[in-house]
Amino acid sequence: MNNVFVVGLGPGGEAFLTGQARAALASAEVLCGYTVYVDLVKPLFPDKETFTTPMRKELDRCRWALETASQGRSVALVCSGDAGVYGMAAPLLELAPEFPNVEIEIVPGVTAALSGAAALGAPIGHDFCVVSLSDLLTPWEVIEKRLQCAAAGDFALCLYNPSSHKRADYLRRACEILLAAGKDPETVCGWVRNIGREGQTSHLCTLAELRDEQVDMFTTVFVGSSTTREIAGRMVTPRGYRAK
Repeated sequence: MNNVFVVGLGPGGEAFLTGQARAALASAEVLCGYTVYVDLVKPLFPDKETFTTPMRKELDRCRWALETASQGRSVALVCSGDAGVYGMAAPLLELAPEFPNVEIEIVPGVTAALSGAAALGAPIGHDFCVVSLSDLLTPWEVIEKRLQCAAAGDFALCLYNPSSHKRADYLRRACEILLAAGKDPETVCGWVRNIGREGQTSHLCTLAELRDEQVDMFTTVFVGSSTTREIAGRMVTPRGYRAK
């Protein structure tokens, strides 16, 4: 079988693994991916062959998966969250024309915007934007413009990769951009750390307070729209049914 399944694992806990993802993992001969993500599912399939690479070797993983599949073996290329949201689907499909005999199936997963939102309540109950604050592949000037446009459109926001050792002040910078673009300092915000994993924690705050929150790469941040409210300890962006 010349198949590559690109499988989104969700936030990592077995409970978040979809039935489609589990079936794809079960049918593949080899599990391929970033070491941390393969380790999440290896206990479910202890007899599977695995191939792993460290961070920043994404194209190497994709090429290996395609080459292995072209030789007649089925491969599950795994990533956290959803395969198509900051995942491995796009880079693999960019290389796929070099391997015309390989069939590719994209298997969706529960991305952090969804699993994190569920932990906080309903922060993205209406139109929203997802923006990564990592400037590893996207220039900061582009990220800044996207934040400004999201603020101008009064979208609720989900922020991925809000901080790291090298980017310790990026969340603060993002908050200042949103405030300068006209968002109310009292805008309801929240964050969730270790979504779906041991030690999951969450917190609600205002946009002004969010500037000083200590977050890391395992944290997903939510910034409300002008209609977002805190209701009984939950972050809620109404769809508008009550207003009608």
